[in-house]
Amino acid sequence: MKFKHEVIEGNILVIRLSGDLIGEDNGASILELASDYINNKVRYCIVDISQVRYINSSGIGVLITILTKFRNKGGEVYLINPSENVKKLLIITKLNAIFNVADSEEAAINGLLNS
Repeated sequence: MKFKHEVIEGNILVIRLSGDLIGEDNGASILELASDYINNKVRYCIVDISQVRYINSSGIGVLITILTKFRNKGGEVYLINPSENVKKLLIITKLNAIFNVADSEEAAINGLLNS
C-alpha cells in the first residue's frame, strides 16, 4: 500500500491511500502521521480510499484508530469514494454507520466545514 497526504483549507488532513489496506508497516506510519497533525491542531481528516482494492481486519483497525484519534480531539473523519468491494465491506461490518462516507472530496469538505 502507498499513501500521500496534504493539508487543505488550513485544518483538513487529506490522506490518499492506494493498493491494499492490510495494516502492514504503512499502518503504523499512517497512524503516526495522523497523531502528528492532531498534535498540531488539525481536527479534520479525509481518507481517500478510491484507489484501495482490498481491506482486511488490520486495515479496518487502522481506519478505526484514525477515526478515534480525531474524534477524541473533537474532530471528524470522512472516507471518500470507496470502491464497490470496499462499500460492501463497510456495510457488512456496519462501519458505514460509524464513518461519514462521501462520494467526493468536495462533499466531504462541505460536510466537515458545515458540521
